[in-house]
Amino acid sequence: MRVDHVSYAAEHDGLQATAERLAKLIGVEPVDGGIHPRFGTRNVILPLAHERYVEVVEVLDHPASDKAPFGQAVRARSEAGGGWLGWVIAVDDITPFEQRIGRESVEGNRHRPDGVEIKWRQLGVKGLMADPQLPFFVQWADPSVHPSVGAHTEVTIESLEIAGDPDRVRDWLDLPANATSSVIDFTFVAPRGTPGLLSVTFDTPTGDVTV
Repeated sequence: MRVDHVSYAAEHDGLQATAERLAKLIGVEPVDGGIHPRFGTRNVILPLAHERYVEVVEVLDHPASDKAPFGQAVRARSEAGGGWLGWVIAVDDITPFEQRIGRESVEGNRHRPDGVEIKWRQLGVKGLMADPQLPFFVQWADPSVHPSVGAHTEVTIESLEIAGDPDRVRDWLDLPANATSSVIDFTFVAPRGTPGLLSVTFDTPTGDVTV
C-alpha cells in the first residue's frame, strides 16, 4: 500500500477557482477530471511526481450525492468552507481490507474529457466521515490511466500534518502511517482535538509550499 493522493473539497467560489488557486500555489497545471456519477461529485486533478496527485472535488446537485458517503463527505466539507478532505491509500488488492473493516468496497468511475474511462474500487469513506484522520483505500482497475500519468512536474508531496492519534491510524492500516511512503513525512498533532488532515507540504522547484 502507498499514499496515492490527497483530496481537497472546493471552497465557496467553486471547483475551478479553488483548483486554479491551489495549482498556482504549488506550480502545477490543473487537469479537468470529470464527473463521478456514482458519487454525485466531480473533480479537477493536480498531477504530481512519484505517481501521486491532488484531487480537488466538489459535490453536484444530484441525488447520488445525497446517498453516497463520498458525496456526503464532500458536501459537508465544502459547506464548512472547503479545505482538506483526507488522504488516500492505494492497494493492489482491496479484499483483505474489506474483510478487516467488515464492509464491501464500492465501484467508482469517471470519464476524462478525452473519453477514457477510469475505474476503481474504494473503501473506508464512512471511516473518514466518522474519524477524518483516517485515510480511505482505492484499488485502480488499470494503473496505466492513473490520474498522475503524464505529469510533467517535479512537485511532490513532502509531508502531511494530521490532527489525530498515530496509534488510531496504525490500527486502521494495520501498520504505521509512515510505512505507506518512504518519502513522505507524517506529523501527528492535537491527539485530543478535532481529527483530520490539517496541511500538506509540497516540495517544489522554488521551495517548500504548505497548504
